[in-house]
Amino acid sequence: MNNAKMINFNGTPCVELTAGGYTALIAYEIGCNVIRLRDTVHSAEFFRFDAQNPAETIINSPEVWGMPTLYFPNRLADGVLKTSDAVYHWPVNEKNHYNNHIHGFLHKRVHNVEEYSFDDKSAWLKTKFVFDENDEFYQYMPIDFTVEYTFTLSEDGLTQNIRFTNLSDKALPISIGSHTAMAAPFVDGAKLADIRLRVPAMLRCELNERCLPTENLLDLSEWDKEYVDGTKLPVLQNLDNDMYAAGKLTLNGREFNGIIAEDTASGIKLCYEVSDEYRFWIIWNDCGFNGYFCPEPMTAMINAPNLSLSPSVSGYREIIKNQTFEASQHFFTAT
Repeated sequence: MNNAKMINFNGTPCVELTAGGYTALIAYEIGCNVIRLRDTVHSAEFFRFDAQNPAETIINSPEVWGMPTLYFPNRLADGVLKTSDAVYHWPVNEKNHYNNHIHGFLHKRVHNVEEYSFDDKSAWLKTKFVFDENDEFYQYMPIDFTVEYTFTLSEDGLTQNIRFTNLSDKALPISIGSHTAMAAPFVDGAKLADIRLRVPAMLRCELNERCLPTENLLDLSEWDKEYVDGTKLPVLQNLDNDMYAAGKLTLNGREFNGIIAEDTASGIKLCYEVSDEYRFWIIWNDCGFNGYFCPEPMTAMINAPNLSLSPSVSGYREIIKNQTFEASQHFFTAT
């Protein structure tokens, strides 16, 4: 039976959506992180989840639980963000030889619940975050904007729609991504060794020792081609920021813009589909032995505002006052 309700999950306020054989928990006070998505029909857990997790665990490490959305995703060299009409300096929070800003602030903010409800077809949640002078990060980027999330759960799975609207006279830089921590194994009782990952890798984006793009786009190596043909084991080995410009896969005879993780023993697939705004994927798995792997979609390259590449290559974009940028993601199972 479909439902949408407020719950307290171990101290974390959430909206719980139930519909179409799926259940989702969305922690709106922790950046609208989808801390759980479960297919109850196939006993499949999409994201890294621990039923005993206190709020503090997720708050202290929001990038490695559930499905947090990042603005900016990944790294800005030396914390510098160059737009068409300004230069901003974000705090350097990745020290040592990296000296970058990493992951931004949106996934750590309290978002306001605007609406949650359900009908006989779906359950949904709408939230809004307002960035203005009341936010502590405003000192680093004084650009007023809003972010609106809509989560819809149905028999088709979970859809997340995001809308950024610029309320400032300054250009608003746009690069978003998700640090999606997928459970491993994701089918109850399954084996790690049976997981395989397909990624629509088209060209490899070469990174330097600071995990920043060299601006070289490389042909795929044999290692890279394992992602394309679906033979890549995404755990039990180290996947360390494999970054790709994306093409398309096929799923059940149709074009599919996303990645597919499969439990080969059961044939159950976790399908992670994204809108065309997401043009890059980064794969990371925290050394491969910690019960999760992260296929991370991004609308733009790492450090995109500071690259000499054209926006048509890097994916970087800006929106002007009252203009809106919109993107979406979709999660579902297939057999």
